[in-house]
Amino acid sequence: MERISIEEAANRWEVSAKYVAKLCIEGKIEQAILKEKMWYIPANTKKPKSIPSVYYVEEEKKVIKPFLKWAGGKGQLLKVLETYYPFGETITKYAEPFVGGGAVLFNILSQYDVSEIYISDINVELINAYCVIRDEVDKLIDLLALYQNEYLPLDTDSRKTYYMKKREIFNELKIKNSKMNSIEKAALMIFLNKTCFNGLYRVNSKGMFNVPMGSYKNPLICDKTNLKNISKKLQNVTIVCGDYHQSADFIDEHTFVYFDPPYRPLTNTASFTAYTETLFDDKAQIELAHFVDEMHRKGAKIVVSNSDPKNSQIEDDFFDSIYAAYKVERVEATRMINCNSEARGKIKELVISNF
Repeated sequence: MERISIEEAANRWEVSAKYVAKLCIEGKIEQAILKEKMWYIPANTKKPKSIPSVYYVEEEKKVIKPFLKWAGGKGQLLKVLETYYPFGETITKYAEPFVGGGAVLFNILSQYDVSEIYISDINVELINAYCVIRDEVDKLIDLLALYQNEYLPLDTDSRKTYYMKKREIFNELKIKNSKMNSIEKAALMIFLNKTCFNGLYRVNSKGMFNVPMGSYKNPLICDKTNLKNISKKLQNVTIVCGDYHQSADFIDEHTFVYFDPPYRPLTNTASFTAYTETLFDDKAQIELAHFVDEMHRKGAKIVVSNSDPKNSQIEDDFFDSIYAAYKVERVEATRMINCNSEARGKIKELVISNF
């Protein structure tokens, strides 16, 4: 009987060799044999029906990372969140209605081939940047490279003048909100994020970006390789500028949904809601919980993250109450973006799931 290696089978079936080996170990491929620590299967074996349309990509994977530093970014929690990924035969879609900096999105895109992906956010400039990276990445890179070459050689005072001019132009484009300048606006947003104080994105009550220049000596303004890799991964991603309610039509029983809303402030004076002109208060948190209930009834697999109010008020059961029907896990995290250095450090955050 002619046999082939699991690598040959993986190429035929367009899956990873690791996944084929897993099927062999589980006895799901008939007449598979283990010889000298290598699996071999009959050459005429047909692709098993158990192979899902979503699989783990082990070989030739390109790891992509967020192109912005973003308040509430989940880079430090990825190891925890990864344990919740339910992709398989029945879960073949992904939705992230508060995409933000996209740490979880890019982690998933780096590891899995997902049949359909939906991301959204109400931050117009942020979503514009995602769309430009997907659709016009070469022009974006050219502009970022220009900014980088102009900015880095300057002394501190000249950098400040250059930075303030770019910030002024960015705010002018925000007011116009014209698609004619979408590439320039995306480039300016990335430039400001890479060079501003603490990588912070903050707007005032009028919606104007108002963060001062930071003190980075040699910031990487144009990360060409990462941007090109992100662009490739975003080609089949639906990108929407809008409220999370708009994701309802996409979400079904085949969808994994990750909700990462603006965090509830840990104290009365702290706030992470200044990244858009709108607030996300307790009423909005409760409304989101009701939406989660609706998506749960659709059969979706859901994970929600938020701050743990018990960090400052041990008797505060706000999230335990509104998500009483779900599993609530408290995990350790580090708050890095805070104007008060004493407020940074280890805290507990919540990971809430319906499975």
